[in-house]
Amino acid sequence: MTNPNIDRDVVKELSKEQRDELNADPITGEPGAHPVGTGVGAAGGAATGAAIGAVGGPVGAIVGGVVGAVVGGLAGKGVAEKVNPTEEDAYWRAEHLNTPYYSETLTTYSDLDYDRDYQDAYRLGYSTRHDYPHETRFEDVENDLRLKWEQTKRESRLTWEEAKLAVKDAWNRVTH
Repeated sequence: MTNPNIDRDVVKELSKEQRDELNADPITGEPGAHPVGTGVGAAGGAATGAAIGAVGGPVGAIVGGVVGAVVGGLAGKGVAEKVNPTEEDAYWRAEHLNTPYYSETLTTYSDLDYDRDYQDAYRLGYSTRHDYPHETRFEDVENDLRLKWEQTKRESRLTWEEAKLAVKDAWNRVTH
């Protein structure tokens, strides 16, 4: 999923913290890297390919393992890319200002800041959606998400009641 609007050479020159924020691929600089999904897919593909290739002897097992790793890695990356964290963050960074809960919370915290207060809430919603079966409703896992919020909110000042609508919006935006 190459984005023509992003200069990968510029991304490669950013600080580690900035590259981490973009989830940049360590080799290409492309934002939205998914090394875990790619690695899991590659490992599974390599094992399958080696087993199938073993019918052709030791050389067949090696070739099968290499081909299987490449195919599995691509498949694993595809699964991980169902949610592109770079795109989701950009969407919510712009959209959060238009939500009623943002306006309401602004009456409590006049200096609301997306990065400090809301980013982790949206990330929790879109990054955990695929951990549950498609038919799972937000309300079915709200207590679990509340615990995760308390563990992952970093510097956010939002209570669960203030953050949960953002988490739910991001949860509902992501499809299987």
